[in-house]
Amino acid sequence: MTTNCQSGHHAHHDVYAAQCPCRAMLDLLANKWSALAIGALEEGPQRFGALQRILQGVSPKVLTQTLRRLEDEGLVDRTVYPAVPLHVEYELTALGHSAAVPLRSLRTWVEENIDNARSGAPSN
Repeated sequence: MTTNCQSGHHAHHDVYAAQCPCRAMLDLLANKWSALAIGALEEGPQRFGALQRILQGVSPKVLTQTLRRLEDEGLVDRTVYPAVPLHVEYELTALGHSAAVPLRSLRTWVEENIDNARSGAPSN
């Protein structure tokens, strides 16, 4: 399936095409930590430490890289408040909120169906 390019940079977008810029966005959104960070930010702005507590198991390095990639693509805004110590908050942009909708559906589907997947089913 292809869609017309709204920016005029390309004739169309086709995520199956090797050179389509859609692939980089798909790669970002399909990343576990990106999908979970976007979900955690649906509730509103969060500080780094709060995100790290919510996303159990993520290292500070990986969380920093994930948030930077999300910010670079316009999915997350980073706001620095001049205080001592420095206060930084992350929040979803309008684009990030639109990406959160299908990701929420995917997370829900996984939670509802993991017991039916081979990796989630008890062994006999």
